[in-house]
Amino acid sequence: MDVKQQFELAKKEYEQWGIDVEQRLELLKTIPISIHCWQGDDVSGFEVAKSELSGGIDVTGNYPGKAKTPEQLRQDIDKALSLIPGKHRINLHAIYAETDGEVVERNQLEPKHFQKWVEWAKERGLGLDFNPTLFSHEKAADGLTLSHPDEEIRNYWIEHCIASRKIGEYFGKELGTPCLTNIWIPDGYKDTPSDRLTPRKRLKDSLDKIFAVDIDEKCNIDAVESKLFGIGSESFVVGSHEFYLGYALKNNKLCLLDTGHYHPTEAVSNKISAMLLYSEKLALHVSRPVRWDSDHVVTFDDELKEIALEIVRNDAIDDVMIGLDFFDASINRIAAWTIGTRNMIKALLYAMLLPNEYLKQLQEKGDFTERLALLEEFKSYPFGAIWNYYCEMMDVPVKETWLQDVKSYEQEVLSKR
Repeated sequence: MDVKQQFELAKKEYEQWGIDVEQRLELLKTIPISIHCWQGDDVSGFEVAKSELSGGIDVTGNYPGKAKTPEQLRQDIDKALSLIPGKHRINLHAIYAETDGEVVERNQLEPKHFQKWVEWAKERGLGLDFNPTLFSHEKAADGLTLSHPDEEIRNYWIEHCIASRKIGEYFGKELGTPCLTNIWIPDGYKDTPSDRLTPRKRLKDSLDKIFAVDIDEKCNIDAVESKLFGIGSESFVVGSHEFYLGYALKNNKLCLLDTGHYHPTEAVSNKISAMLLYSEKLALHVSRPVRWDSDHVVTFDDELKEIALEIVRNDAIDDVMIGLDFFDASINRIAAWTIGTRNMIKALLYAMLLPNEYLKQLQEKGDFTERLALLEEFKSYPFGAIWNYYCEMMDVPVKETWLQDVKSYEQEVLSKR
């Protein structure tokens, strides 16, 4: 049987539960995933005066073919997008500015330094998201930025974040879709601090100054991102989950949840419904921690499916901005993008193909036996046939056939770098 025939048979099984498969596929087309550019070059960026990667971030592996120029990175993203169904977004960091060989301090960055990214995105109908880069810099060498006791250093990073918000606003105006500008900082201490409050007061003051600058909210959406710990900040992180959750709620900002930034036994999926009761929207950076915030490529695992379920069954598709954040230099980087992004989309489709309303009714009635039975039985329903049809419908490779495209690209392009 061909892909369409398998799809028709699978569709009948789901339709027995009142699931409109065609409608679900149309809905899936409308959900953009914000794909992070930094998988393609191991979070190196294109600054003229580069610093070593820092801020508790580590990229392991030396797979050949890493992008070394903006043109190469955009070319690689184009290749990945050709293998991923749907229309998506690209997420940039400030270190991906193009300054034509001129050394430009991060607090002096302007929209013009991202003009080529905007032109490229415009041609492809993509949205852009943005992040100020508060790591890999001499003024972040001691692990403190917006909470630094030195006012001069603190002001430098405040100015950088303000400049980044203006760049995000520029993206939104030019591309007709609001840019999510997300602030994450590495600030913390390796050993037990003697004062947790003062650094947090400084961080709050810095954020207040950053957000005091008026930016068109129709073009730029502000988010703040917490972290549990990092390399060099094992004992204390200034911007904890509680700090940013409180700040976001009080100041009408989005709280961004990175799935690698919590305790190993803490599930981000469990936070989504709780937070949406008090915040109109929230943002995600979907990653895969292995024992720590190791940013492994996203796989089709239980937590990914549960995250997608929380978004879908709570009608929160328009309320949760989904982005990715992983970087693996031990495998082909285009393959990493393709695997991770396809899995995120696949998880959303899986969630759409469950009889969610009926399952809710079972829970309300206290029928936990049928609830568990159905949740388990649906794991072996012919979901793969629906996914394969969606890929074919969206003109991207079906099943593992995309791997041949990646291997050819590696031979023809990556191996010659």
